[in-house]
Amino acid sequence: MHTLRRPILPGSVVIVKDKSSIYRGYKGFVQRVTKNKAAVLFEGGNWDKLIAFKLTSLELI
Repeated sequence: MHTLRRPILPGSVVIVKDKSSIYRGYKGFVQRVTKNKAAVLFEGGNWDKLIAFKLTSLELI
């Protein structure tokens, strides 16, 4: 039986699940998606950061 996975699209809220990433557990908003990567915007109290991750490193929430 196949489990349907929703695609990660711009505007999606994701969490970083890559165990080797310093951003593991961070939640952010997908800004753009290209081939196998997504640019994720993290917003903090006085900082914003845009970082590209492999789609396999992200999980929709």
